[in-house]
Amino acid sequence: MNKIKVMLVFGTRPETIKMAPLVKELRERPEFETIVCVTAQHRQMLDQVLSAFSIVPEHDLDIMKPGQTLSDITARVLKGLEGVINEEKPDMVLRTHDKYSPYPEEMNRQFVGCVTDLHFAPTELSRQNLLSEGKKAESIVVTGNTAIDALKTTVREDFPDPILDWAAGSRLIVITAHRRENLGEPMHRMFRAIRRVMEELPDVKAVYPVHLNPLVQQAAREELGGFDRVRLCEPMEVVEFHNLLARSYLILTDSGGIQEEAPSLGKPVIVLRDTTERPEGVAAGTLKLAGTDEETIYGMVKELLTDKAEYERMAHASNPYGDGLASKRIADAIVAYFSKKAQ
Repeated sequence: MNKIKVMLVFGTRPETIKMAPLVKELRERPEFETIVCVTAQHRQMLDQVLSAFSIVPEHDLDIMKPGQTLSDITARVLKGLEGVINEEKPDMVLRTHDKYSPYPEEMNRQFVGCVTDLHFAPTELSRQNLLSEGKKAESIVVTGNTAIDALKTTVREDFPDPILDWAAGSRLIVITAHRRENLGEPMHRMFRAIRRVMEELPDVKAVYPVHLNPLVQQAAREELGGFDRVRLCEPMEVVEFHNLLARSYLILTDSGGIQEEAPSLGKPVIVLRDTTERPEGVAAGTLKLAGTDEETIYGMVKELLTDKAEYERMAHASNPYGDGLASKRIADAIVAYFSKKAQ
């Protein structure tokens, strides 16, 4: 069988973290010719992760423009990929359930799903969702989540960091918040709730790597600025951030990726969103969905900081997102798929 030419396409920090272990796995196998194409709608954050995992892309569309809309991004990605795919001619190019949550990203995912030959589902629930959409059972492989693979290479016992030194001796909360639907008053409510709890519990410190969006930065300054037990800092590169998560006590986030990573680290997560595409974590007990109501967030955060039994229950809940071998399973499935086609 000839080498299988696989092109991996990604453009944001979370996508890169998930794809990086797979890039490494495919490039180490002689069966594959691996092409990486980055769209780069998150230029600075993307470059940090590429550097951390030593990935040099063969193609860089560099679509980031000031003031771009999601429609602009979609149009530029499609136009750029047309030329790359025509040049490379790959054998294979490597999804919430509600098409409006988030819109239009989920619609784009579902459009792609209509022409997909192989679906790599991170969990059994993801497989069931694909089956309910009419995807063929033989096209779906449950692999686990590649984000867990990435953690195995980034988290270190002896990682030195001045922020961790600052937090030593305290219970450390890690905060991330940036989603568009939370901008404005919802984000202010979230931050007010966090500050209220921390004002009542003097042994708690918090670190918030603030997203570059000016609206996020403004809300963080207004609600959390000037509080000596909250450290507002620049976005972190992935290795530093993963080690921060590993040494935290509690995580408060509206990020999807962190909801997957935290259970592998034994860290309870309060999700600062009204919905989540990670219902497996809620069902397993590793996540709690708080929404953006100030009183609800205040109550949930305070409970986990004052109720040891509830904290331990979440911290030791089973991890639904895999064992760190997802990239290997994906590579094996691709080889099996093309071997069958060659017969």
